[in-house]
Amino acid sequence: MKKTITLTLAGALMATTAWAMDKEITIASWGGSYQDAQSKALFEPAEANTGIKVNQETYGGMSDVRLQVSSGQVTLDIVASGSGSAARAAAEGLLEPLDYDVIDVSTFYPGLYSDYCVGGDVFSTVYAWNTDTYGEDGPQSWADFFDVEKFPGTRAYRGKVAGALEGALMADGVAPGDVYDVLGSEEGIERAIDKIRELKPHISVFWTSGAQHAQLMKDGEVDMTTGWNGRFDNAKKDGAKVAYSYNQALLDYDCFAIPKGAPNKDVAMEFLNEISKAEYQDDLPKWITYGPTNKAAYETGEISADMAAALPSSPENAAMQLPVSLEWYAEWETIAAEMYQEMLTE
Repeated sequence: MKKTITLTLAGALMATTAWAMDKEITIASWGGSYQDAQSKALFEPAEANTGIKVNQETYGGMSDVRLQVSSGQVTLDIVASGSGSAARAAAEGLLEPLDYDVIDVSTFYPGLYSDYCVGGDVFSTVYAWNTDTYGEDGPQSWADFFDVEKFPGTRAYRGKVAGALEGALMADGVAPGDVYDVLGSEEGIERAIDKIRELKPHISVFWTSGAQHAQLMKDGEVDMTTGWNGRFDNAKKDGAKVAYSYNQALLDYDCFAIPKGAPNKDVAMEFLNEISKAEYQDDLPKWITYGPTNKAAYETGEISADMAAALPSSPENAAMQLPVSLEWYAEWETIAAEMYQEMLTE
């Protein structure tokens, strides 16, 4: 009898292993040091631990998802997204609802997941400067960033509307707490765009990816740029002369979503549950200085006190920043993007 049970268990284990080996997903993210960090901290370890084969691609954002869904030829199972873009994509019907009976978010910070997107990291959109040009005492507000007399030099600015308008309004004198109220009309959006219009003669590059804005600073091609804190930290490790401030930065999070009609939706849900665990998220700051969305990641002992203090979601840093409004992006992003594109092509 004992031998029979042993053989039965061995057979069940072999069957389970074979079943896991049949599981496969395709994940798309944004490339550069960000996807490299995701791969090392999340995707590769989870692939090894679950047996789910992971194919990684880079993509251009929700516009790629929109094209796949509208054509009925969806090849992506999971996509990395900014929270605002995910909110808008969900409103358009481009995403699958997530199953939180499968994905455990019981130890997540409140507000860092939604019905259609589960948070993967917390980051900040900041203004950064070349320390060869300005030393360590660069701009300390959006007003400084837009002040070409006080801080002469070339700028780079985001070529998409996400994260582009809020700083412009603060530079125009709007208090951080009033920014989204002002942006809640076409007049308010136009006010922000007009402020960027004023700066446009000094903007030599409108960047479209994190890898690009990091490279601009590494190459010393511009004196200031907007961008994402972790990309600048990694660029600095690679020798870039760059510094940034969290004051008036935009506190945001990236998340993972499943495109509508994903070919391996159920496996994708399982994989999202795996990479949402604290034992994966506590490794991400080792590769890029973005904070975990699972607060239990701060309790594993992997994130030191010094490292935690440098992350966007630390209490001291978060208090200086404006949290991004997903509600605004869900309602206004499409209109704002059209208006912004008009300004870019003038």
